[in-house]
Amino acid sequence: MARPAALLATAAAATTLAAGLVLAPPAQASYCGITWGSTAKSAAATSSPTLVGVRSGQQACYDRVVLDLGAGRVSGYSVRYVPAITQDGSGHVVPTRGGAALEIAVQAPAYDDAGHATYSPANPAELAPVAGYRTLRQVVWAGSFEGQSTVGVGVRARLPFRVFALAGPGTGSRLVVDVAHLW
Repeated sequence: MARPAALLATAAAATTLAAGLVLAPPAQASYCGITWGSTAKSAAATSSPTLVGVRSGQQACYDRVVLDLGAGRVSGYSVRYVPAITQDGSGHVVPTRGGAALEIAVQAPAYDDAGHATYSPANPAELAPVAGYRTLRQVVWAGSFEGQSTVGVGVRARLPFRVFALAGPGTGSRLVVDVAHLW
């Protein structure tokens, strides 16, 4: 036998639905607990290490791009979605695959004080292999100009991302950008 309170709740729900009102579904947890958002993220410059490498990786809930920096801590950076990736200095558009373009600009030149390259990609159109990734479609080189290096990331769609710095290995550091698979 149903309890009176349960009958009242059922009757109230039936009346609400009959009146054309829709009850809101219960709030859903975010994908993998991700709460990052897709707005620009940045930090002020504090030092000037050099860019020495770019790589990528896959995780259960996101794809990752890592910029490896030489001696020193990660300096200033700006990571944001843009209409198109453009080359540092010239402004020429760098084509990227995917539905969205994520620009990673770090205050770290790809050359040392003597002007020698510290990072010179073999294929500027494919800095890191991302075939088979759920979110990343391409990682491209946009250049290094006036102490700033820019990497473009072709993303499946405009998805949440986070940015953080890690110390090491050795005296170097890393700028890490994770892009979620879903919202």
